[in-house]
Amino acid sequence: MGLFDKKYCDICGEKIGLLGNRKLEDGNLCKDCAKKLSPWFSDRRRSTVEDIKGQLAYREENREKAAQFRITRSFGEERKVLLDEEHRWFTVTRARDLAEANPDILDFDAITGCRLDIDENRTELTREDADGKDVSYVPPRYEYSYDFFLIITVRHPYFDEMRFPLNSSSVYYKPQHAPMSRSPMGHPQRLGAGRVDPEDCAEYRKYRQMGEEICQRLDEACRQKQPISTVPEGETVTNEAEQVTSAAERWTCPACGGANTGRFCEYCGSPRP
Repeated sequence: MGLFDKKYCDICGEKIGLLGNRKLEDGNLCKDCAKKLSPWFSDRRRSTVEDIKGQLAYREENREKAAQFRITRSFGEERKVLLDEEHRWFTVTRARDLAEANPDILDFDAITGCRLDIDENRTELTREDADGKDVSYVPPRYEYSYDFFLIITVRHPYFDEMRFPLNSSSVYYKPQHAPMSRSPMGHPQRLGAGRVDPEDCAEYRKYRQMGEEICQRLDEACRQKQPISTVPEGETVTNEAEQVTSAAERWTCPACGGANTGRFCEYCGSPRP
């Protein structure tokens, strides 16, 4: 076949546009079918047509679990780690409507590990000299930027890792540099070297603690063999009447499926129906 010959999707049979082909090991995939694959899947080129058909069948089954998902805990900001402790499920998604977005729903038992990866970049700071040229400080000064990634490793037929950023923009940290003073002979001298410790930065601490908390909660979820109680920490239900009252106060958000007790959904902000 020539380069510009018409191609058809081996999944849905539709004609593929000029820039819409996604090559498979033994066929072609249109961009619309490719969008239905798991966002964590990255081995398309080495997948056969039958492999893709099997994954799409799994994705349709997953849609039913997404519709049943009930959020009991939520971690993160733009992209969230959501737990359904009653079903022992978790997912990672930006979406509020899980049934529509169809994020991959995994069992707690599928988790094999969780870790926080902090990427550091360093940029040298310069100053302008008397001739208007940028020159280095003596000793050199630097500004640091940090990006925080959570990596959840899993047992799954179509991917083995879920890696995603916790922060939407880099966290910048500029160390405080020691002041200059004059020696008894009148020569300038530095009182001490600049201390480089990103823990001085509140944003750095926030995302580090966020990543560590998510890893801790997922580890606890894996160890917990029975459904985790939805009673808030520190509170106890002492009799049957209180159990009935507590159950009556809880409601499920129709927009995102979150379990709530207040007037508004704590996950998406929707009012109680």
